[in-house]
This record gives sequence, structure tokens and C-alpha cells, in this order.
Amino acid sequence: MSVRVRFAPSPTGYLHMGGARTALFNWLFARHHDGEFLVRIEDTDLERSEETYTAAIFEAHEWLGMEPDEEPVYQHERMDLYRQKAEELLESGDAYKDYSTKEEVEEARKEGFARGDKTSHTRLWRDRDDEPEDRDFVVRIKAPLEGSLTIQDEVQGEVTVEAEELDDFVILRSDGTPTYNFCVVVDDFDMDITHVIRGKDHLNNTFRQKYVYDALDLEPPAFGHLPLISGLSKRKGSKSVQAYRDDGYLAEAIINYLARLGWSHGDQEIFSRDELIEYFELSSVSRGSSDFDHDKLDWVNTEWMKRLEPEELAGRWTYHLSEAGFDVDVDDRLVGIVEAMRERADTLTEMVDKSRYFFVDDLDRDAEAVDEWLTADIEALMERIIEELEALDDWNTDAIETVYRDLCDEFDVGLGAVAQPTRVALTGGTVSPSLFVTVALMGRETALERMREALAIIVSRD
Repeated sequence: MSVRVRFAPSPTGYLHMGGARTALFNWLFARHHDGEFLVRIEDTDLERSEETYTAAIFEAHEWLGMEPDEEPVYQHERMDLYRQKAEELLESGDAYKDYSTKEEVEEARKEGFARGDKTSHTRLWRDRDDEPEDRDFVVRIKAPLEGSLTIQDEVQGEVTVEAEELDDFVILRSDGTPTYNFCVVVDDFDMDITHVIRGKDHLNNTFRQKYVYDALDLEPPAFGHLPLISGLSKRKGSKSVQAYRDDGYLAEAIINYLARLGWSHGDQEIFSRDELIEYFELSSVSRGSSDFDHDKLDWVNTEWMKRLEPEELAGRWTYHLSEAGFDVDVDDRLVGIVEAMRERADTLTEMVDKSRYFFVDDLDRDAEAVDEWLTADIEALMERIIEELEALDDWNTDAIETVYRDLCDEFDVGLGAVAQPTRVALTGGTVSPSLFVTVALMGRETALERMREALAIIVSRD
């Protein structure tokens, strides 16, 4: 039997990191077993569902490289099927119409809770066969009244719930719309889903769905309930996938990091997509919750920034440069800047911030750095550096290094005496990649112009 799994988000918000992890585990499981990964949009709540969120969910999947193998399924298009299945349950006696008012249900609930019975208030019409006229009703499934239900979960192991904990939950509301736990069963069977992989917070729902499968005489899929992710605050993880993309994280890093939230393969931390597909098994998923560690995500992202080919990274960086107002093409210079800067930043947006001096027209120099390093004692040396750089036939790091080292010997000073003044001249501060690389990447025209500006500052203080 071919593996078929699904990710089933509700379009009531953007895809966040918890949902993305669930989608990823489904996608990896399908790919590992040469199966199929499907997406179902659970949009029966028409008031809260928005097309904007649906589009954003698919955009996130595309960016992460987890596009479904078939056209997506939309629950709102399947209302007739749900009503048909509910009618079948009414005819078989496995479901019934409940004409209770909200007030009657609430009163019965209070009385039941007082005597320790948590479910009887859902059964007020279970054993009645009268049908009042002109009165709204809901349709409820008949839950087992005794015994227990057991699920052999692929992650959590064997889990059992006593029948007394199960209620006759509503499968059709009074307006004829179906409820989540009913739709899921109908859809998963109709879509030939073999494994339902979702968060542990759905475990209670699984037992409810189990007796819907039994009532419809259907074989349930295998279930695997993933550990929850703790620490998803406003800053950590609850942001949309696109927000992490826009913050400068690589799709490879997001995939890599999410895979390690509750799953492991020895002590390995960095995984290619092919390695994740090869190694992923539900048996390696932990039962306990995982903590979302933003520092760890940053580290994984830096590792992937170092692993990508510079040309590839430069191509992805152009989006973030454009967002910052720098419209540049991928050329040798940009690739060189990437090679020089990628180990100095955790994200692509941070790399933009730390590389601005390569792209701005007007440089804003740090006043303290100017006071400390652009001083009269280097005026003569700065003049000679400018002269020698102007005379270079080839503008490259080797030629630039020769100029600096020869002049340091001539003036009998160490390289440090002129390295920081040059950095202040070119970048506005004292931190940059290798001196010679920085000068070369700045470009002949810009480098000389900025060094003349720095020399003018020095002269003005004489």
C-alpha cells in the first residue's frame, strides 16, 4: 500500500512554525516511503476563513519546497458529501437528532459535573424517537457507553481512553454545517490517507474520530501524534513562515531546524534535504515536547549560509538588498561581497545591515572612529596610498596588498597603523572583512573617492 499523508491547515491565519513542522514531517514521511503528500484546506468555518491566508499557506509551502503532489482539497466544496454521510449515520442508528436548547444542555452539564459525569449532557435525546416540529436540532454521533478505545500511535505508543470520557459530539450543527471531527474522518477516507501525522494536541480528537470510523464501518489510518513545541512566543516561532523568510532566513535552514524539533538522527545537526528524506522515520520522533530556540535557529542559518554556493547565496540576497533600497545584479563583485560577509552575519538581512557601506552613495562615518583614526600623523601615508592605488593597472587584492605593505615598509609602520584609518575612510567604522578584500570590493572609483574624503577630513584638522 502506497503511503498517502496530508497536511490540513485552516485558512484563518498564516502558516506559523508549529504548522510548518507538522507539514514537514508529513512531507518527509511521504518522500521517505516514495508516497504522496497532499494538502487539504479545512475551510468549513466560512466566517473566519480568508483567501489571503489560503494563498499565504501555499506560498509558504512553495518557498520551503514542499508543494503537494495533487491538487489541494477544499472542505467547503464537499458539504454535500458530509451531509450525505451524516444521513447514513442517522439511518443506521449510529447518530441521532438532538433538539435540546442551549439552556437545557447547560443545565444538564452543570448537574452532570456535580455528580462527576462529564458527558451525559450530550445525550439528552439519545434514546428518544420523537421529533418536535419547528424546532432546530443538531446531529450527534453515538459514542460507546462502556469499555475503552485503544490507539496504537506511531509516536506516542499505545494510548487508551475509557468510554466514560467520550461524549456524543455534534457532527452537524443546526445550520447544517459539519464539525471538524466529522469532516476529518470523511475526508481522510475519501482521500485514501494511510497515515495521519499531526500534533499531540489532536490526540483527544483522534479517539472521537475513531468511533466515527467505526460507525461508518471504515478502516482508520495509522496515527502519529507529534510532540508539541514549547516556547512559541510572539518573537519565537508564532511568526509566519514568510516573516522568517523576510527576516533573512534560508529555506534550507528552516527545514533543517524544524526537522530537529522532536526528531533526531544520532548527533548530526545539519542535514541536507536528501539526508532528511533518507533518514526520517516516525520511530525516531520523540514523545516529549521540544523547545523553540531562536539562537539555535540562527546558528543553523549561519551554517547554511556558509554551505550554499556563493553565487546561489548572492542570488537570494538580492531580494533583501532590494527591500533595503539597493537594486543590484548578481555579478563578480556581489559574489565577492557575499564570500567576505556571510560568516559575519546570522541572516541575510543582518548581512545587508553589515554591508551597507558597499552600496550607499553617501557614507555616514562614525564620529568617534573619525576622531580616533583620521589623525594628522597618517596624512602623508594616506596621500601616498591614494597615489599608489590610483596608479594600479590591475585592481585586485594582491596588487592592493603590495601597495599597502610596500608603503608600510617605506614609512616604517605596521599595517595596523593604516588598516583602521582605511576602514574608517571606506566603511565609516572600524569593522570590515580583510583590509585588502574590502578595498578591492569597494571598487576603484568609490575606494579612491572615499579615501580622498578621509584625507580632506585629516587636512581640515591641521
